[in-house]
Amino acid sequence: MIDLSPEIVALLMLGGVFFLVLTGYPIAFVIGSVAFMVGFAVFGPNTTFHILYSRFYDLSLNYPYLAVPLFTFMGVVLQHSGITRDLYQNLYEALGRVRGGLLIVTIIFGTILAACLGVIAASVTILSLIALAPMVSRGYDKSLAAGAIVATGTLGILIPPSIMLVVYAPQAGLSIGQMFMGAVFPGLILSALYISYVSVRCYVNPKLGPPIPVDEMPEFTTAKLISLLWSLVPPVALMIAVLGTIFSGISPPTEAAAVGCTASLLLAVAYRKFSWDLIKTACIDTLKVSTFVVMIAALCYAYVGIFMNAGAGDVVSDMILSVPGGKWASFATIMLIVFMLGMFIEWIGIVFIIVPIFSPIFVELGFNPLWAGMMVCINLQMAFQTPPMAMSIFVLKGTAPKEVGLTMADIIKGVIPFVIIIMFALVLFTVFPQIITWLPEQMIGAAQ
Repeated sequence: MIDLSPEIVALLMLGGVFFLVLTGYPIAFVIGSVAFMVGFAVFGPNTTFHILYSRFYDLSLNYPYLAVPLFTFMGVVLQHSGITRDLYQNLYEALGRVRGGLLIVTIIFGTILAACLGVIAASVTILSLIALAPMVSRGYDKSLAAGAIVATGTLGILIPPSIMLVVYAPQAGLSIGQMFMGAVFPGLILSALYISYVSVRCYVNPKLGPPIPVDEMPEFTTAKLISLLWSLVPPVALMIAVLGTIFSGISPPTEAAAVGCTASLLLAVAYRKFSWDLIKTACIDTLKVSTFVVMIAALCYAYVGIFMNAGAGDVVSDMILSVPGGKWASFATIMLIVFMLGMFIEWIGIVFIIVPIFSPIFVELGFNPLWAGMMVCINLQMAFQTPPMAMSIFVLKGTAPKEVGLTMADIIKGVIPFVIIIMFALVLFTVFPQIITWLPEQMIGAAQ
């Protein structure tokens, strides 16, 4: 064993993860290997194996994480059944005549997808395949279209049922149901800000999003309005099945996830989209996502065990609490750290590493833990849009139709304004924290 100070351990563990992530190795192996090597050096083999094994085992049996495969299965069934695709066409016919109408349709459709899928890769893929080519072919600016798809697809990690919230809440000792409720208004406000941004830009410069000529669009009749309302039934039914049961107190989030799975299958049957191939695909995709999440979660949990037992957590806490400027300067420092980590590390690794370290700091600073947790999750949306670790950008680039000619430069140029919008939203939610806390408080009142 080597006698290392907590400061050296913190530097080795945080610096080791940062350096090895840049090599391109999978995040789970990076975090696990750093934890093992530092733990072996500081505590010796017996204590290290005990910490790693016990924490790995405990997390693998953590009941709330059962919601991860259930919500994933629900989203995959909806994604591959194609139930929501008619909704885009109906919105297209309703708003296509407006300047920037297809951008508005894409954002509305993506927001509804976020409330159904909860998986960013699925949302961005669907939006890319359905919306990108029609917008570009109609003369829409490629950068603006790409930015709208990336930003809107990323809402899937915030608007419930969100896998991120399911992962974050148990780590912070918070209720998943309350985090779900706390994310509703921020998600909808971000969507409204995106719509406002593209609407203003297209109004000022119609060339960015020209309206579809009247002679090329069929008249929006009463029959089409009924069709639009009918296409809203699946997502609304699913939201009621999941969020309604949670808010009303009928079931906790894990059981609500099972209700959502059942509802998604019943909708697939009702809309004649059900098949055994659908079930097979959904099960395989769910297994892949769940294994990925649990593997990273368990190794990160073990990493934090070594980190905290070595006293490195106190080093980070003391550093943040000593920042000049009071609690708001400390909070700003945490948010900056989260933003910077998001540029290089996948969100799930960030959550499992920082939450056990930062959650006690939030309490010590006097912040509402639910509000602070939601601010971190909103911040992490930018992690999907800021290179080099920008999953949404890479998903869009990989799924965009080749005939569109979309380049990485087009995507990054289009994404920057939406990242700024998220920063503005964070300031808004700081000034008006009730936007996040009001609905969870009503949920607690209803339960009482």
